[in-house]
Formats: sequence, C-alpha cells, structure tokens
Amino acid sequence: MPLVQVSLRRGKSAEYHQALFEGVYRAMRETFDVPEDDRFMTITEHDGSTFSVSSTYYGVERSNEVVIIRITANNTRGLTQKQALYLRIVELLQANPGVRPEDVFINLVEVLPENWSFGHGIAQYAVQQG
Repeated sequence: MPLVQVSLRRGKSAEYHQALFEGVYRAMRETFDVPEDDRFMTITEHDGSTFSVSSTYYGVERSNEVVIIRITANNTRGLTQKQALYLRIVELLQANPGVRPEDVFINLVEVLPENWSFGHGIAQYAVQQG
C-alpha cells in the first residue's frame, strides 16, 4: 500500500502529470509487488518561492525541472527491491514525460503496517495481523 506524493515546479500540463502517475505506478507494479488498483497518488505544484532543491548535492547536476517523489510504504521490502524500484521509476519517467534521470529525486518512507487506515477509521492491516 504505497502512498505516492509528487512535488514539482508549477506549470506542467495534465498530460505531464498523468505520465508521472503512470510511470511511478507501473514501476511499483513491476518491481515492488504492488497489487492492481492499489493506487493512491497526489501531485503538488510549487512556485519558485516554495520549491528549493540543491542543484549539485551528492554530485548530481539537477535542473529546475526536478521531480520529488515521496513513497510511503510498508517496511516489507529489501534493498534489492528498493534499488530496482528507483531505477525503474527513472527509466519510465525518462521515456515519458521526458524527465532527466538527474532530475528524479526519490524518498522512500517506510512505516509499520498498523499505520494505515483505508477508511472507516480502521487499521485494516493491523486487524488482518491481530
């Protein structure tokens, strides 16, 4: 159950947004064992005054077209699976909508299964386990 939050600078088209959604979702399905229809994603656009990203941190030359992808997911995947996810996201977003690999910033936030409620105020994963 990943929750995906994408942040980028203001001014991209609806088609660009949709390509981001599709690329990240496809990468999660292919590499992260995300089931079909497990799709919870948002995009937030920012003006330049509310979006600040280092252009050179860790030796990566970023442009003003950086896309920040934060994925919150259960802490059930190993390093190999995470690395495959990161690489596949970059490949797919480079192909469409044309994001430079240097401009894809990914942050994976891992949480315990009981930290989710999909509705009705119930921690569904905790009920399944308990």
